[in-house]
Formats: sequence, C-alpha cells, structure tokens
Amino acid sequence: MKKKEFYYDSADGVTKIHGIEWIPEGKPMCILQIVHGMAEYINRYDRLAVFLAEKGILVTGNDHLGHGKSIYKNMEEAGNGAGSSHPYGYFCHQDPATAAVEDVQSLKKRIRKENPGIPYLIMGHSMGSFILRNYLCAYGAEIDGAIIMGTGMQPKGLLGFSKKLVKFLTVFQGEKHKSALVNALAFGSYNKRIPHPVSSMDWLSRDSVEVARYNEDPLCGFTFTLGGFATLFELIDRLHDKSRLEKMPKDLPVLFMAGTEDPVGDYGKAVEGVYQSFRDLGMEDVSLKLYENDRHELVNESDRELVWKDIYEWAVKTAGKKEAEN
Repeated sequence: MKKKEFYYDSADGVTKIHGIEWIPEGKPMCILQIVHGMAEYINRYDRLAVFLAEKGILVTGNDHLGHGKSIYKNMEEAGNGAGSSHPYGYFCHQDPATAAVEDVQSLKKRIRKENPGIPYLIMGHSMGSFILRNYLCAYGAEIDGAIIMGTGMQPKGLLGFSKKLVKFLTVFQGEKHKSALVNALAFGSYNKRIPHPVSSMDWLSRDSVEVARYNEDPLCGFTFTLGGFATLFELIDRLHDKSRLEKMPKDLPVLFMAGTEDPVGDYGKAVEGVYQSFRDLGMEDVSLKLYENDRHELVNESDRELVWKDIYEWAVKTAGKKEAEN
C-alpha cells in the first residue's frame, strides 16, 4: 500500500483542495471516497483507510474548504496558520453549500478517470453525511453505492430559526466571526446523556483516548464561523426539498450506520427517520445498522474494528453486485 497527497482546484475558484489517496497493491477491487465531518480533516481516517487499502480497496478523500490543509487562499499563506483571509470553519462567500458538494464531485471525477471501470462508493460522516446526501441528489447516478454515517435531521422550523439567527448576527459581526452563542445552541446539549463527562466532546466516543486525541489536535474542534454555520444549515435545509430527493437513483445501494448514543442522530431515532424517508422515496436497496451504546464517531469508537469490518464487507458485497451486472 502507498499513500499519496495532492491538491486540486476548489469550486470556490481560488482555494487549492487537499486530497489523499491510500492505494492498494495491484488493481483495486473498488474505490471508497470518504467525506469527512465538521471541524476535522481527512487524515483522521488514516487507520480505516490503511485497513481497507491492505485488503484491496483504494481509499480517497479531501479536506473541505476551511478544514485541514484546504484553508489557504493561496499556497504562500500556508506558513501563517489559518490566516485572516480564510479562517478554519469558513467555506467561501458564494454558495458554499454547493461548493462543498462540487469539491467532492471534482475528486470523484479525478479518481475515477485514473481508475476506469472500478466500482465507486462514497462514505460521508456527520456533516459529511449531509454533503453526501446532497451529492446523491445531484450525482447519485455516477456512483455505485453510499454509506451514510452519523447522520441526523433537524426539523424545518428549527432550521429556519437557526438560519435567521445566523443571518441576523452576520449583518453585525460578519460571516467570518466565530459565535460562541451559535456554537452553544448547536452543540451545548450533546453531552446531556453522558454521566460525569471529562470534556465537552465526550459525545464523540466512549474511548477516552480517542476523545483526548481529538481535543489535543489543533486541526480539530475549532468553532465554525457564522458563514460556516450558514453552510451547514443550508446543506441540511436542502434535504427537506422532496423535489431534490426524488432525483436520487432508486436502485442505488445505501447503508446507514450510526450509534444508539449519538446525539447528532437523536440517539438513533432521527437516523431511523431518514432511513424510512429513503424507503418512502422508493429507494430499493437501503439498509440500516445501529451500534448499541456507540456515540458519534463510529470509526473511532471502542468497537471500531467491528465497524471497519462492516464497512469492508458491505463495500465488497456492493462492488461484487456491480461487477456481476457488468
């Protein structure tokens, strides 16, 4: 297996997006593109990617705008941390929700061109699951399967209030301002079912070592800008639009994965609701796997090796179906 880092042009027209490939020896049996979550970066999936690549799956993914190594307006700014022109947690000014989806599509086109004819799957976690669900409405016919991990759904009324609040604050504070108020409203209750939490991020995983790694990582856990929250809320809001959702190909294999103690998915209830909504749309090959007692980051949970194995087995099965059709 070898690991390759590269950059490509963002849909925002100015940023270089950072990408990684984990390339197996020989011809890959399939490709899995990972769409990472909020306030993290693609290299956090290195252990999973190595596990899969060693079993013959090519894994790739990118850092979203305002995340990881994709935050610089130009490469010369790289020595100055995030830089004032593009802080962590800020995507871009012009239609950032679409830009996030288009950056995923640009990577998919690049990797598929390099590996023609190989089954192509995409996995999105948390905020990445909302990006992926939007992606499926626009480009679902171009891939062969999707894993939607750690997802959820906010009621349309609450989303409307959240969008209005962010818009109001942006008028006075600007889209690059980091609002403790909005951050607290979004995530302040996430530890409520955890007895004696030792950090504000204990809801991520039962594994205290993994939570500590996240908390100590300067590329993780930053507060989103008002523009970043507006992007997140817009991505979720678009998923209430049935005319968009009906564009998903009905025969696309989709696997939902979540923990029963994940507050993002309302402890499994919201995930079951989204799963059922896919079935109600006429999606023919949709499955759901809930992990008892697991929290938000399944790939970094106490039972992560079981999760990795389940991802591998679903990918092999889905790729095999595609190969059989061809």
